Amino acid sequence: MLAIFKKEIHQFFSSITGYVAIILFLLANGLLLFVFPDTSLLDDGYANLDPLFKLAPLIYLLLIPAITMRSFADEFKTGTLELLSTKPLSWWQIVTGKFLAGVLVVFISLIPTIVYYIAIRQLSANPASLDNGGIAGSYIGLLLLGAIFTAIGVWSSSLTSNSVVAFLTAIFTCFIFYYGFDAFSKLPAFTGSADYYLQMAGIQSHYTSISRGVIDSRDIVYFVSVIGLMLYLTRLSLQRRIWD
Repeated sequence: MLAIFKKEIHQFFSSITGYVAIILFLLANGLLLFVFPDTSLLDDGYANLDPLFKLAPLIYLLLIPAITMRSFADEFKTGTLELLSTKPLSWWQIVTGKFLAGVLVVFISLIPTIVYYIAIRQLSANPASLDNGGIAGSYIGLLLLGAIFTAIGVWSSSLTSNSVVAFLTAIFTCFIFYYGFDAFSKLPAFTGSADYYLQMAGIQSHYTSISRGVIDSRDIVYFVSVIGLMLYLTRLSLQRRIWD
């Protein structure tokens, strides 16, 4: 697994693509948080990072599929998946290695955003008024969200040898998981009956809950369960392709 992990990290950062992806993520956040008037922290009148944690999921919706779209698609395209299957590695080790490499990239992209926290703290008239617990919870939620999107992206990449198709499939699936279930719960047909369960099936309600600074075990179980499910589906997809 460690060999797969190192290979993925080296492949990601050995080209300009990896650096461009992270730079674009930081640039988009910087423009939205400090330049554009509708979302600027400077015009909010209150020292908080709520806009960052509201906007980051939308940016991750595009960024993470771009990071993961080549995870297995390139292996299929170049024919190296069959070679991997002959190595002394289990399918779980291969899938987990690629997944953890993607999560590390997500974590790396989050580290520079600490600058935003420092900036808000310096600009605040009363730094003690900052909700540090809520900010810490939001970062944990954002990392867990990135992990789920990574698992979905890896699964999408295991379905096809076309990286563009994998990218679009990952975007659509991430969108449904984050926005779709919550939107369906608001339909009149589900109001008062299945709306609560539909919200609980989606990511948004759990992410919002953690972002309040309260780490609920139910939210953690949800994130871990969805990640496990997507990785399991990835393993099944790979085995099916080898058998075919």
